[in-house]
Amino acid sequence: MTTLQPRPPYTDAELADLYPAHLQLQLVQVLLRHGERTPVAARFQNTGLPAFWPYCSAVRHLRSAVLDPDTSSSSSSSSSSSATAADGSGPDNKFSTLAWKRRLETFGRDDQALLAAGPRAELDSICDMGMLTDKGRETATALGRRLRHLYVDRLGFLPPTVSSSTADSLYLRATPIPRALESMQQAFHGLYPPHTRAEDLPPLTVLGRPISEETLFPNEGNCRRFAALARAFAKRAAERWNDSEDMAYLTKRLGKYMPEGSPRVAVDARPRLSGIMDTINATQAHGPDTKLPRDFYDPKVKKIIETIGVEEWYAGYRESQEYRTLGIGSLLGDITARMVGSAERPATADSQQRQQHQQQQSGVRFGLSGCHDTTLAGILASLGAFGHDAWPPFTSHIAVELFRHSSTPPAPSSSSPSPRSWLSVFLPGGSAASPNAIGRKKTSDLSDAERKRLDGYYVRLRYNDQPVTIPGCRTPGNHLEGDESFCTLAAFKSIVDKFTPTDWKQQCRANIDAPAFPSKPEPAGH
Repeated sequence: MTTLQPRPPYTDAELADLYPAHLQLQLVQVLLRHGERTPVAARFQNTGLPAFWPYCSAVRHLRSAVLDPDTSSSSSSSSSSSATAADGSGPDNKFSTLAWKRRLETFGRDDQALLAAGPRAELDSICDMGMLTDKGRETATALGRRLRHLYVDRLGFLPPTVSSSTADSLYLRATPIPRALESMQQAFHGLYPPHTRAEDLPPLTVLGRPISEETLFPNEGNCRRFAALARAFAKRAAERWNDSEDMAYLTKRLGKYMPEGSPRVAVDARPRLSGIMDTINATQAHGPDTKLPRDFYDPKVKKIIETIGVEEWYAGYRESQEYRTLGIGSLLGDITARMVGSAERPATADSQQRQQHQQQQSGVRFGLSGCHDTTLAGILASLGAFGHDAWPPFTSHIAVELFRHSSTPPAPSSSSPSPRSWLSVFLPGGSAASPNAIGRKKTSDLSDAERKRLDGYYVRLRYNDQPVTIPGCRTPGNHLEGDESFCTLAAFKSIVDKFTPTDWKQQCRANIDAPAFPSKPEPAGH
């Protein structure tokens, strides 16, 4: 499946089962794959597929902040001069906006510069490689609207409007890849459209990381050991599949479209099998002017390619604890730490009190992170909850929900940080480093009192609106009675602890030449 076909909204009966009255929703963290995009590389031009696609209208409506020294500063003359940094930057400097549009330039004949054009000679709205398209923006916005319908309209968990007093309860983050940030922004636009944003709403904070430290996707480029593991599992997939009957079928259908002199389709051919899948999915999601020949859309072709691709890219998470640790462990550790931190903060049972308390409490209440297919599949596979033959469609999402049982008393006030923005935990001396914070402590290192703080809290994952069950949560005592999809927070943390790195950068540099495959089974989700 290329474009996600969302299921209908939950019925009242389904909603009552999914959100039982005796469980109070306390924290939601949504991770979303970006929307539809162009291929990350130009392939199969020999079939007539254009290299450049005219599906990115956003490049005609760009705005940039530019420092404008000539702008009058009289309105800010009363500001303290000490607020201006030594390099001249600071709140006293004025910025104006430069409106512009982007056209794409490419190589022409004899390497002369040439404007890139679409299939009908379009010069504007031309997408770059791997760029979020208009359709991708639409589906990301539609996801935000579905989130609003559930968490605002149906459950009353989020307030109908966002203002300066509630903005600090939002955790917004994206990878450095533009399509991930833009999809997150579009989803937020659907969640809180302009008429629901208060006039006093300040610019929203969006967190990002330098690419060398990014863990919101499996970071092969900056984790040498993980890259070595990924190559080993990809090589194993090639050895298993390249001479199979399934690959022979792919060669029969697609070999005639491969580059001249390389008619064989293979996991490690050029283009790689995953690259063929990339172009199939991107073309299938868009208009008639950017389509491949019909052979590429044969359902059997798609099924074989996805099955092999899932094994190549995600078998490592299912089989190797080290693979889980370096690929997705840091992200899941962060997600879990935020849930534990939420459990340590006071909660209120009454709905009206909860809404009032929400205006004052520090910490995250709702998170929205723009990421990738490898993020979602890596999370699910590491928890033993991902299938073996279906690639995550565009604009897929995982909602990680934390609940508190109504019989569980609120956490003692002594364990909660003083009222302030959740951003303070990222600063030196912030509450994340407090001796009372247990989110990153291994379960085996927790005291009895610390373990007790997790009692009465449950974690549930929904992947594209379908509840997910983690194998280790099926054990008696590890889930809500009567529903194995509600994992106790203690059990969930214990499972994630096993592959949460203690020093990701150091572990990425270690054991480079060690065997890639574990000597004994290390199944995920336990």
